[in-house]
Amino acid sequence: MERIVDRRTRRTVIVPLDHGITVGPIPGLIDLRETVDKVAEGGANAVLGHMGLPLHGHRGYGRDVGLIIHLSASTSLGPDPNHKVLVTTVEDAIKIGADAVSIHINVGAEDEAEMLTDLGWVARTCDEWGMPLLAMMYPRGPKVKSEHDVEYVKHAARVGAELGVDVIKTNYTGAPDTFREVVKGCQIPVVIAGGPKMGTEHELFEMIYDAIQVGAGGVSIGRNIFQAKNPTLLVRKISKIVHEDYTVDEAEKIEI
Repeated sequence: MERIVDRRTRRTVIVPLDHGITVGPIPGLIDLRETVDKVAEGGANAVLGHMGLPLHGHRGYGRDVGLIIHLSASTSLGPDPNHKVLVTTVEDAIKIGADAVSIHINVGAEDEAEMLTDLGWVARTCDEWGMPLLAMMYPRGPKVKSEHDVEYVKHAARVGAELGVDVIKTNYTGAPDTFREVVKGCQIPVVIAGGPKMGTEHELFEMIYDAIQVGAGGVSIGRNIFQAKNPTLLVRKISKIVHEDYTVDEAEKIEI
């Protein structure tokens, strides 16, 4: 866990780079080696991606950074992009030196039963090997009126906790008072997703600051970081909020 979570603050800054399977080689992910180097230099605790990530360059150059291998996938071209299937095993990740693994579960989806079965199996395998497991737990499906509604978010997060996950990644509910309910009902570290690319860094910082103040265990932010003008500087600012309790104003003043 100390390879992906700061041992002093018990919080983490994760940069997911798994979007290439879902939507293809989008800006910011054309050169994975370059992107990993930039976010690592900014102080990210870990990067997250599929088995190809280490092949494109992960260690042996630049600043070291934790490696989380994502086990599930789907593409935006498929008949149901919410149908996540396992494409990698825990043992595969161990063989290439991963520090943790992750899995994506859409709670409420029509194939929820299959994904929950996968989660249970992966969690027990991680227990056997002593491998940390991050689960992306999102409320998505016909009965879900809003993916950011606290009632759905805290239910999705609790499902992961109940099945033995070590770290939960889920949506921010939009306000600290409601997100506090998510953290309280989960009782394991909860990190917030970045979601769609935001209009300003100020909005991003406010979301992160508010979440940290009510007990979030950090962030797992992709597009808003790797598509930024200066990913290194942005990660440095976010890390100050997450690990050193900087305010939004203090973080915005960082220039190098």
